[in-house]
Amino acid sequence: MQTTKLIIALTFGMMFSLPASAKMYKWVDDKGTTHYGETIPPEYANKDRVELNKDGRVMKKIGILTPEERLAKKEADAKKLEQDKLALDQKRHDATLTNTYSNSDEIDLARKRSLQQIEARITSQQSQLKMANTNLTGLQQEAEKRNLAKKPMPESLQEDIHQSQSQVARLQKNLDTSMAEKATVEAKFDADKVRYKELTGK
Repeated sequence: MQTTKLIIALTFGMMFSLPASAKMYKWVDDKGTTHYGETIPPEYANKDRVELNKDGRVMKKIGILTPEERLAKKEADAKKLEQDKLALDQKRHDATLTNTYSNSDEIDLARKRSLQQIEARITSQQSQLKMANTNLTGLQQEAEKRNLAKKPMPESLQEDIHQSQSQVARLQKNLDTSMAEKATVEAKFDADKVRYKELTGK
């Protein structure tokens, strides 16, 4: 009993000797014995502990989370970080809109300019694809005539058909990419116009 009283007296004496900004921690070891100190021993870093001020008053109770709680906290922190990033990105985008355009008509003009090059590319690609399909159709018809006439298929004709099919597939893929790009640009400017009106009423 005397020993316990001595430990408590020494502990609180140590607290009062600390600077006003100093922190004291209280933790319990594996044997159930309560300890006090300015730092937590590494072997008890994952244990529950209490943070005290120099007067011995509880400032904060630090509980160690379970694996499930840690996972949930990690997911919540990641979600908040993503939300904060999205909010910051939106704030920056809003500033860009209001600093770039004086009214919504200017957004329409910018939309038109951005689409001109894409639409010119689409027109060219459609023309190339049409020509490639016409060429492929001609080769396939020639192959069909030889088949009906029971004539052998020249290797050169087979190779031409194969190359023509590859060209059609490549041109179609390029056209699809351009069409998707056009849709993306249109959607972007449509959204920007709506947002600009929300921000400015213009």
